[in-house]
Amino acid sequence: MYGLELAGEDDAFAAREAACAASAVEVVAPGLATARGVDTDRLERLAYTHRASRLLGRCGASVDAARTLLDAATLDRSGTVAVRARDVRSTAGVDTRRAERELGTALVDRGFTVDLDDPDHELRACFAGDTCLLGWLVAESVRDYGDRRPTDRPFFQPGSMAPLDARALVNLAGAGPDTTLLDPMCGTGGTLIEAGLVGARAIGVDAQSKMVRGARENCRAYLADAPFHCLRGDATALPLADDAVDGVVFDAPYGRQSKIARHSLTDLVSGALAEAARVAPRAVVVADRSWSETARDAGWTVEATFERRVHRSLTRHVHLLTR
Repeated sequence: MYGLELAGEDDAFAAREAACAASAVEVVAPGLATARGVDTDRLERLAYTHRASRLLGRCGASVDAARTLLDAATLDRSGTVAVRARDVRSTAGVDTRRAERELGTALVDRGFTVDLDDPDHELRACFAGDTCLLGWLVAESVRDYGDRRPTDRPFFQPGSMAPLDARALVNLAGAGPDTTLLDPMCGTGGTLIEAGLVGARAIGVDAQSKMVRGARENCRAYLADAPFHCLRGDATALPLADDAVDGVVFDAPYGRQSKIARHSLTDLVSGALAEAARVAPRAVVVADRSWSETARDAGWTVEATFERRVHRSLTRHVHLLTR
């Protein structure tokens, strides 16, 4: 078993993304989940999981309980160690420094040497609510999203999605090596960048020539030799063959009175959903309201939905769709 340290405040959404890299994911406390198996390479590309640890066990959220668990555990390694303790979201009220001292002493008593700078092994004690997960660190996600802030890209337009969220969406759509991901409303190319960085071939379509040019510029800046294509087109009439891609992600325009090119918002989203169902077996659609009924009418099964608050006047509705 493995323990997962989730990022953000929406544990259900984080756990769903974690399932892209782990099996049998279950939230067990605020910010913590367990899993039966973990693909460490894929976990490093997750947005809303910080770390995975191979569990020694689970106990109550106290230093004494964690010490008792460690003393009883079979340790299948040797060398230098460091102990890191967390009170996740300050929900357990545990003295993490004391936890590190107590657990470090227990390990020294078992023949380990402490090395806080470059240890062979890192023991993580994560306390949250009434739970502690104790285990050896096996993988950490790469937290480099600040390097790709929308305002720092060569081409910027207001309303661009943060790279952290774009990464989560492309993961949920199945992006990875040997896959092709399509964004039929690609805007400035944020989802294309994140798809390319996890190894997918990214294809972007947008109705506006300015956005196509800007998305190309941004992709060139971040994807180096990774394959991508950006072209002008209509999301309701894609220039792609049936089943041409592995997944689709799009962030629908916001505003009930929106008009985009020659389409009303309703016609645009319903047409885009129908085309997405023609070219891919799965999709992730983000909008400022629920489009679940429209998605079903287009032939999709709504596997899950999430409401994610961005600020007081905007809640994003995330739809996970399968065909």
